Amino acid sequence: MKTAEFVATLDREGRLLAEAAERAGTDAKVATCPGWQVRDLVRHTGMVHRWATAFVAEGHTSYHPDGGLPDLDGAELLAWFREGHRRLVDTLATAPADVECWSFLPAPSPLAFWARRQAHETTVHRVDAESALAEAPTAIATDFALDGIDELLNGFHARARSGVRTQEPRVLRVRASDAPSDAVWTVRLSQDAPVTTRDAAGEAHCELSGPAARLYLSLWNRLPFPALAGDATLAALWREKSGITWS
Repeated sequence: MKTAEFVATLDREGRLLAEAAERAGTDAKVATCPGWQVRDLVRHTGMVHRWATAFVAEGHTSYHPDGGLPDLDGAELLAWFREGHRRLVDTLATAPADVECWSFLPAPSPLAFWARRQAHETTVHRVDAESALAEAPTAIATDFALDGIDELLNGFHARARSGVRTQEPRVLRVRASDAPSDAVWTVRLSQDAPVTTRDAAGEAHCELSGPAARLYLSLWNRLPFPALAGDATLAALWREKSGITWS
């Protein structure tokens, strides 16, 4: 996907998140994030939006801390969120393609990284906001979901920080059933960080499969896995150890 497509997705998803949060009310519980209410979700996502904006707008070339969570609620909180989301979208849409700033996953450029990362960040949290309404979430496009699976497996869980590890080598396969035949990932687990390849090479101890959008949200631990074959303990390991936390 192109950077402009990610920015357009970020724009749409942030507006949907705010609309769902407003309808649910900031006291509502977020079903997909136990222990959170909508206000926690909106504060967190709005903080991340401002944090991301600062790297691109201010050109920070090393890690820069976030600005913390606001002491806002209700209509004021939603207005704060919408303002920060709008600034992030506008910053990414107008930044020069060669802007130099810090990023933390492989990407063609820092701008491409931040557009992609914030599109996925906001989409997952939009699903969280909609879960507070007890309604079916807005659909996620297949190509975007495939990109999100790839970002998670080849980005986040290629890092030394990944906690998805096994004492003995094991192989987990992820297969999107509604996409081209190459929409398959083989995740080799060991005592080191996972190593993922975009293929179906070799035997797998466990395979997770289903429509790309369902797999995407399942791998982000928002939905049950659509289908599982083989060693269910690897799916349980993913559930237990794969969470990405803010730090």
